[in-house]
Amino acid sequence: MSMDPEYIPPWYKQFWPWFLIGLVASSVIFSLVYLVVSIHYYDGTVEQDYYTQGLAINEQLAKQEHAETLGLAASLRADPRTGDIVVDLAGGQHPETLYLTLIFPTESDRDRSLVLDHVHKGRYVATLDRALRYRWYLHLQPSPGNAADWRLTGEAHFPTDAAITLTPGI
Repeated sequence: MSMDPEYIPPWYKQFWPWFLIGLVASSVIFSLVYLVVSIHYYDGTVEQDYYTQGLAINEQLAKQEHAETLGLAASLRADPRTGDIVVDLAGGQHPETLYLTLIFPTESDRDRSLVLDHVHKGRYVATLDRALRYRWYLHLQPSPGNAADWRLTGEAHFPTDAAITLTPGI
């Protein structure tokens, strides 16, 4: 009695080796895609000295209280066509220049700093090189950086024709 041995095709003609190779290859490809995306869209939202900044919260609260005691408030208008920023400062102080920091919530590369010049009775003007879009946090101070005596803050979604109110805040 003779038996025919069952024909077994070579491995490259079978389904399961290619299925397993496909799983491994797809996970490698997806990993490389995610690696490239994460490197390209790095978000540096966590500060390196977050502990020091956390300890300095009392200084920020003192700036807020100082602005409240001075009775400061501001109204900001941004013209989307010309790029002009006009700030009307109400209160006792009118320094020669104000510093406006525009902070983009998710990408620190988009943050901007402007120097506003005093033109007339609490009105300050600056010009942007391009129009603002999306949501921004606004900080208005009499001097740049953390050395300012007071700070007015606000939040805006550009473009808008409405006035944005800046009040004492952190």
